[in-house]
Amino acid sequence: MTASTRPSPPSAPRPLDIALLASVFVVAACGLLYELAAGALASYVLGDSVLQFSTIIGTYLFAMGVGSWLSRYFERQLPAHFLRIELLVALIGGALPATLFLANAYVPGAFRVLLYGMVLLVGMLVGLEIPLVMRILKRNVALKDLVSQVLTFDYLGALAVSLAFPLLLVPHLGLIRTGLLFGIFNAVVAVWALWLFRHELRQLRAHALACAAVLGALLAGFAGSEHITRFAEDRFYQDRIVISSASAYQRIVVTQGRMGHRLYLNGNLQFAERDEYRYHEALVHPAMAAHGAPKRVAVLGGGDGMAVREILKYPSVESVTLVELDPAMTQLFRTDPALSRLNGGALSDPRVHVVNTDAFQWLQRGEDMSAAGPPQGAKAPPGGSEPRTAGSVGAHDTFDVIVVDFPDPTNFAIGKLYTNSFYALLDQRLAASGYAVVQTTSPLVARQSFWTVVQTIESVGLSAAPYHAHVPSFGEWGFVIASRRPWRLPERLPEGLRFLSPATLPLLFDFPLDMARQPAEVNRLSNQILVHTYEQEWGKVIAH
Repeated sequence: MTASTRPSPPSAPRPLDIALLASVFVVAACGLLYELAAGALASYVLGDSVLQFSTIIGTYLFAMGVGSWLSRYFERQLPAHFLRIELLVALIGGALPATLFLANAYVPGAFRVLLYGMVLLVGMLVGLEIPLVMRILKRNVALKDLVSQVLTFDYLGALAVSLAFPLLLVPHLGLIRTGLLFGIFNAVVAVWALWLFRHELRQLRAHALACAAVLGALLAGFAGSEHITRFAEDRFYQDRIVISSASAYQRIVVTQGRMGHRLYLNGNLQFAERDEYRYHEALVHPAMAAHGAPKRVAVLGGGDGMAVREILKYPSVESVTLVELDPAMTQLFRTDPALSRLNGGALSDPRVHVVNTDAFQWLQRGEDMSAAGPPQGAKAPPGGSEPRTAGSVGAHDTFDVIVVDFPDPTNFAIGKLYTNSFYALLDQRLAASGYAVVQTTSPLVARQSFWTVVQTIESVGLSAAPYHAHVPSFGEWGFVIASRRPWRLPERLPEGLRFLSPATLPLLFDFPLDMARQPAEVNRLSNQILVHTYEQEWGKVIAH
């Protein structure tokens, strides 16, 4: 090979190439964020987060493949095509969360079609982006360097947004503002491309106007995002929204109307002020009163503090450990005057100690945070010694009563808290004469699901005493008392209850024929049959 035919080594990256590689980072981050936002919204509205994220990711990747295949038909004016695609991704992807929120509020029947239609469209556009960038860069960068550099920046962008989405973006901005912000990032890439390729673009003025229009629309949407959210939620919740926030774990909405305050988590009603006392009295008192003089009590879930309020009606109680995953919930119901009034200021009681962690992991670690010092937000006693940390408490600490107040098993993340593995851990933390009580969905609407929980509790060797109560906001609702000794009917209940009495308490344990026990499987971590059963049973109700 002569010197004249020998290929010259690739030159150092030019500023243009560096700018395009930086664009790859932003493009990858934006593309993944739209995918995560779609998955999160689907799990909020449709439930079963594993199924929703799996189908959204699969659809999105398929669409990206289609987009990559279609890129072969873009032969000329590649910078112009890249610019147009960026603007389309910015507009459609950025508006995706807001559009889906509004669709769920106003045309809920179209939500699923719109969701997957937008995911397909955004995925195809994102699939077009990277091949076009690579073909533009190919002019000046050797192939082996081109592939490694583009993929490096692509993966770095994906890593950055995958960490920022749950930890920073959703908790602080919410889904609508996060989507619009990243749409703005995509539009900025388009403006950057407009500047970089201004000498190659044939219709520079038209492209500039398009960039200005898209960027202006997204900026206006971002500025008015609170109005968009309120507009959608006012329609969805009907009552006036007094609190609306997004934590790292869920969307928290509190409304106020004819039924007083109502709490919604991810759109699902958790309590209504008018009749929540029925639910919480039924949840707490059959187990607490049967014990007689409980001293150490744990509450798993129940971050609103309503169950704790009922527990503190027993003068024998010395400590209550509240294990709630979401710190935003316990903070809200401890500090907001209207909400803390509902729970009687229970979360500020010196006997109550809040632990913000996953209940499953808390049971596995065998911690008792009731020995870990003052409750959240309280000051340590002056002149006292350093409080013991959670790790200094032994794994054999037990509780006289454990109240399990989790949301219904709508997805696998919650479903694990209804498995035999969870109840085996619960058994280890229960005193020999203690009782645990579990809220267990509706034995009328979700009859199979209810008895699946009963069967699962019994599978770990615990005795189960199922019962039910009518709560107007929810209908017929079920509970199960789990213990090593048979449950006995208490002779007395605390004074001042509004629903339960010693005379009516036995009626809760009587099941009519349409709620009577039926054969059920054990819910295990390996199969999570309860999640599927629950979805089928409640899905039939929603469909009708």
